[in-house]
Amino acid sequence: NTDLPSYPTTKLVSCDGRDNMNDEPNDAYNGNGPNRRQMILNSGILLAGISQIGSTANQPQAQQTTDAQQKQQKSPMKDLIFRTEDPRNAEPALDKLIESWITPTKHFYVRSHAPNPKIDPGEFRLAVTGMVDRPLELSLDQIRGFKQHEITATLTCAGNRRAEFNAEGKVGGVQWGAGAIGNATWTGAALSDVLEQAGVQAGARHVWFEGLDQIPKGEKIIPFGASIPIEKATDNKKDIGAMLAVAMNGQPLTADHGFPLRTVVPGYIGARSVKWLGKIVVSDRTSPNHYLATAYKVVKDTQPIDWQEAGPIYRFLTNAAIGSHEENAKLKPGRVQLSGYVLPSGVVGARVDKVLLSVDGGKKWQQAELNGKDQDHCWQLWKSTIEVDMGTREIIVRATDNRGGFMPERVPWNAKGYLQNSWYRLPVAVGS
Repeated sequence: NTDLPSYPTTKLVSCDGRDNMNDEPNDAYNGNGPNRRQMILNSGILLAGISQIGSTANQPQAQQTTDAQQKQQKSPMKDLIFRTEDPRNAEPALDKLIESWITPTKHFYVRSHAPNPKIDPGEFRLAVTGMVDRPLELSLDQIRGFKQHEITATLTCAGNRRAEFNAEGKVGGVQWGAGAIGNATWTGAALSDVLEQAGVQAGARHVWFEGLDQIPKGEKIIPFGASIPIEKATDNKKDIGAMLAVAMNGQPLTADHGFPLRTVVPGYIGARSVKWLGKIVVSDRTSPNHYLATAYKVVKDTQPIDWQEAGPIYRFLTNAAIGSHEENAKLKPGRVQLSGYVLPSGVVGARVDKVLLSVDGGKKWQQAELNGKDQDHCWQLWKSTIEVDMGTREIIVRATDNRGGFMPERVPWNAKGYLQNSWYRLPVAVGS
């Protein structure tokens, strides 16, 4: 009963022919099921994938762009540091990032594996298929017709702080600093409500997400995809396990952040919150999409057996950074005011326990003060005043949470630079 997608073999090449900015091994995704979603590349049309209840034909998703979407395509360069421009990958300066508990959209990091797709919201349809009793094809108005929820949740890239691994050995992928993270308010329908309408069949174990972006991968064009356990997808008792978001910080999604529809999966790495969502598949297995099956995994070696043996990354880890000062900041001896962010682990109920600072290599620690709302799946901000002297070479921050999450002194190197949450070290120069 599982609907396994396959993809066309026509190759698309980015403007400069590169495919080295993706956070994954450079091999093709091999779907092994019926071809339900051919991308008609020459005409620029994406098919919705399934028929609407009572309908006998697929509805095209025209590759058109509205004036509003064109304006959304380009974030002001001054607001973000672009690590790559095609595709768009950018993070804010840390001092801007920590100005408020809610991250303004203009300062929210952007992570993409291909150019932003151009989607006509009037023609848009979300397909819900697989192990369901009633396959659905939902317009944006129909998605807005579900009860709308508002949640605040932090998203963070699995490669946040990746560049720090290069000190031990070069890692591929977007060379993120500590700014690939942000805390926003999201508005949309609970995934559990949509699945309830579709009727999940017995034996379902995972829910797949498939985007409308077009990523060159080997000789194929694939979408970005992910899956989450059915328990996470249907969670609606204590909080929303996953959301189909149409708005961010009270405004419609921008193109960079998934216009017109994306998933938001609180507590999970950002790769599971698929942008430009076009299809949901309920299945008895994890998604075969490249970005779940053979990417976003922690491996030291990159042979096929290593990727197959490693499990997908789901929850994010406890992490923290100093945002008030740049690396090699020049300080005078005496009291220095510091501030930054701290993220508890993605476990439900996790709360920041302590943020600790050291100026002597970790021999002595001083506790920082927390500020910002204390709630599930959200970061907090911190501040502290410390004493530095002529012998201070670096300032270290580490954190713990109430569910056992912590930042280790060192994270073992891995080939793709994922889950860097070791003690955050800020080199400084103290002089008269």
